[in-house]
Amino acid sequence: MLIKFIIKRLIVLCPILVLISIVSYAVIELPPGNHVQTLIDAYERDGIHVEEDTIKMWKAKYGLDKNLFLQYLFWIKPIVLDFDFGNSFHYQKPVTEILSERIPRTIGISILAIAVQWLIGIPIGIYSAIKKNSIQDYIFSFFGFIGLAIPPFMLAIVLVYYIFVTTGWAMTGLYSPEFENLPWSFSKFLDLMKNISLPIIILSVSGIAILVRIMRAALLDELQKNYVVTARSKGLNEYVLLLKYPVRIALNPLISTIGWVLPATVGGEIIVSKVLNLDTTGPILLEAILNEDMFLAGGIIFLLSVLTVIGTLLSDILLAMMDPRIRYE
Repeated sequence: MLIKFIIKRLIVLCPILVLISIVSYAVIELPPGNHVQTLIDAYERDGIHVEEDTIKMWKAKYGLDKNLFLQYLFWIKPIVLDFDFGNSFHYQKPVTEILSERIPRTIGISILAIAVQWLIGIPIGIYSAIKKNSIQDYIFSFFGFIGLAIPPFMLAIVLVYYIFVTTGWAMTGLYSPEFENLPWSFSKFLDLMKNISLPIIILSVSGIAILVRIMRAALLDELQKNYVVTARSKGLNEYVLLLKYPVRIALNPLISTIGWVLPATVGGEIIVSKVLNLDTTGPILLEAILNEDMFLAGGIIFLLSVLTVIGTLLSDILLAMMDPRIRYE
């Protein structure tokens, strides 16, 4: 039954991926102008006249001399056949090369942040549900609302300023200046761990607050159901009862968030990354959009959209494994 459930989900995903590719391309085509026009404007600002033959050559090179549908095929065909997203206009190198440099860094930081969120947020959410309306519950709820209310980029600015004022350490970038151009070593690895501790903390604060609220609400709902009351009346150990049934079912809403957690690991927090000067995927997406770098922006948007679909598929499979009722729906 689980295999049948997975096959049905995969069949549904195929047309969704096609639709996503069309929407992704439409999004990057929405702003007026294109990169060729940007190049022309840049040359004209410098007093250089661009010949008509040169403009035609540029448009033919990037497929901009075709209608919109053929431009879409010009963009999507190499992606499907060769996983080739084209060349970046701004950086003058392949998009896959740029992403291969940025994505591993982003994934590493994001996965560590997600691990911190789950390791801290889930136990606190369980504890708050067990100690409902206690002083501890109120304290955790208070800090949870604070964590949700503070924008991550503002927290980044405050913490960077405070650390610099108190210690003189400018905690920005992935490496300290003395390690930036050195070959890879254990000392450089320790410096990397030291520098990414701040973005991990910043990215974890709001996530922990969200997980605590979701876990608390879901577990409180489960603890009021008849099967819990019946199990208690039969003398089942409280901790065995809690972990075996209510907690496992209360995790369902958290597992369902994998659909947006997975692309977040690659997209990252754009403004936080800009504030902390991190060479991750978020800032380069912002630069690509501002520079009308359609192949780079389109590649990142399409990749994030595909990861959303894959994340949704993974969450569906995990939910079906943990709760057999789902696979019958």
